[in-house]
Amino acid sequence: MTRSIVLTNHKGGIGKTTSATNIALGLVHVLRHVKASNRRVLLIDTDSQSHATLVTTGHNDFGSDNSLYTVLMADRREAPQVLADCIVQSHWDPELHVLPASPLLEGAERELTGTAGAPYRLADPLSKIAPHYAAIVIDTRPSFSLMTEMGLLAATDAIVPVEPRYLETVGLLSVIGKINDVRDGWRHPSLHVSGILVTKMDSRIRGHNQLLDELKAHGVLGPLFCGVIPQNEAVSYSHHHHLSVFNYDSKAAASKAYAAVVSTLVRQIARQKAV
Repeated sequence: MTRSIVLTNHKGGIGKTTSATNIALGLVHVLRHVKASNRRVLLIDTDSQSHATLVTTGHNDFGSDNSLYTVLMADRREAPQVLADCIVQSHWDPELHVLPASPLLEGAERELTGTAGAPYRLADPLSKIAPHYAAIVIDTRPSFSLMTEMGLLAATDAIVPVEPRYLETVGLLSVIGKINDVRDGWRHPSLHVSGILVTKMDSRIRGHNQLLDELKAHGVLGPLFCGVIPQNEAVSYSHHHHLSVFNYDSKAAASKAYAAVVSTLVRQIARQKAV
């Protein structure tokens, strides 16, 4: 089974898209390093703001005939081929492919709400082409909407990014509960919460360190901790230039942190697969 990692949280501005895009590229790097026969990774942008699409392709003008919107509105029998036709190559790396988002997704969500089988309009066609990829990474919008539900039902592993601030930390159990509700309510047992990723960490701030320690010590959340991404200027500048943190500055603290997170995720997924 191709592992499909969805990054989700109902909070905005927590580095979710930054994490999704750089984890996707990090997986390509790992696959290349181990000389895997299949090194292709697919990044799926389900957010109508199209930020992941913009930074990885240099464009955000995808529309009715060349984006995720096209797939969702296609005849379900034709959707797998439509999906394959909409995938584009990232300018970050030839092995990183992207299914672009579009502002039209806002309208698609309204049109599909209440439609029978709507939550599976991504998962079903994706299952047909997933074997062509070593891994899939899905970026979601900052809400638990129909689009986010689609992303969860198309995934095997959920990563929850969170800033080291009180309200977002105590809300983690709620986020995990919502993910588990989707898993149980839609009978999707292969979906697991595989990690909690702390972003925008500033070790100079006492409160950040305290909350990180509390997270690691938590009986339920602690075992899910998968890494820390420091507050780093490389992230902001890489976005400005539509680059990954790896390509912008491979020696930056954020680059090293994302590389460590990818290694941790690969080990966690490998352990789950062995169970």
